[in-house]
Amino acid sequence: MSRGSFVFTPMALRSLQLDEDMLERYKYKRQLASHQLNNYLLKKEARDRAPLRTSTALPAAVCQDAVVQNALYTGDLEAMQHLFPRGSTANLIIEPQGGEMRWVATGEGLWSLSYEQELTTPLHITAGRGFADCLRLLLQRGANVDLAPGGTTALHESCENSQPECTKLLLIHGANANAVSEDGLMPLHVCSSPESFECAKYLLQYGAAINGRTLDENDTPLHVAARNGLPDHVDLYLRYGAAVNKENDEGLTPLNAACSQPQELQELQHYFTVCQMLLGAGANVHTMDQDKRNPLHMACKNVNPDIVDLLLASGACVNDMDYGGEAPMHNILKVVCYKFSHQPERIVRALLNHGSIRVWPGALPMVLKHCCVSPRTIEVLLNAYSFLKVTDTWVESVSPEVFKHKDFYESVFSLAMTPRSLQHLARCKLRNVLDGRVHQVVPKLDLPAFIKNYLLLEYRGFIH
Repeated sequence: MSRGSFVFTPMALRSLQLDEDMLERYKYKRQLASHQLNNYLLKKEARDRAPLRTSTALPAAVCQDAVVQNALYTGDLEAMQHLFPRGSTANLIIEPQGGEMRWVATGEGLWSLSYEQELTTPLHITAGRGFADCLRLLLQRGANVDLAPGGTTALHESCENSQPECTKLLLIHGANANAVSEDGLMPLHVCSSPESFECAKYLLQYGAAINGRTLDENDTPLHVAARNGLPDHVDLYLRYGAAVNKENDEGLTPLNAACSQPQELQELQHYFTVCQMLLGAGANVHTMDQDKRNPLHMACKNVNPDIVDLLLASGACVNDMDYGGEAPMHNILKVVCYKFSHQPERIVRALLNHGSIRVWPGALPMVLKHCCVSPRTIEVLLNAYSFLKVTDTWVESVSPEVFKHKDFYESVFSLAMTPRSLQHLARCKLRNVLDGRVHQVVPKLDLPAFIKNYLLLEYRGFIH
């Protein structure tokens, strides 16, 4: 038997006795696998950043045995012990059957629909599915731990699928913790879910580069953790010395990345905790991306009130303009109708108390039209003006769908041709005098709490 061959079982041989069309398909697939394998071998040395290690292992053989594949994909340890006895090699490349279909150019302007093949190995299959006992057996049989015919190593697979026991096994057997995939990712970069925390810990214990960069965006692991709202990962990386103000190719630091990520209601607290950690580690609140948007712009756009309060308390500039000439106030008002459950009124109130620019009065009807689903946002916004020119356009701007807020909007419309109350005018005068220092001065005044809250634009449910 040649050194590069593999023993096929009788069952597999019988399965190959198909009609002529099926045999032609197998022939095409073998040619494709050979082509991919050759490309992989040519690129492997350039992709691998680790020092070259001499190895006496036999060259990998391409395996299409359905019985072997079935044992691997189901984690059948007993079958694998039979298929990989002592003295055999597990250094194989698996060519899966089937897969997704794609159009492939065949020459002369013709295209054919073919199966998309992605080469893998027994290590990849077992590591990605958490079959630790099967993985251990393969490693004992001498499987090449860093083989990556499909562009990723088995370590990438175990980390991406959050399999810490398999990750540890691979590292113990010499897997390169800094192996770079075909897409330019190290294993730490694919630890992008809460469940991958233990994998990240093992990687760092075995020498993973804490500030390793991706090839496409120049992201660090801290960028990935911040973008995905992973407080445990961020805390771990900071303890290992992650650079908190590194910028990627888009000019984003980890803080910018966390603030710019769209956030569902249940994710707000996770992202707030991440930003709290980053700021505590010295993150710069003034860093701008290529469009001159700073973290405050992004936090307003994604409507996270706690992050906005945190950034403002850390010295964020409330009136910085991006390349489009928009301040943070513009960003929050544009998304109120989509995220009114995120309490956008808290952000509008905080911005105004920190001296934000106000909306041009002539544009208030348009703001009313887009933000009327959040009456508290409208209340805070209108209370920043000493005079309101309420017209029929205002009435037409309020959607009938907000009828449940009828009392509030009737209080707004009642101001037509009517001056604001003396109490409100006094509030506006004092706020104008303080000019952006309202949030600092008012809490220190020797006044009853309800008056302080009134000066800070507390919600009352009506306009007077």
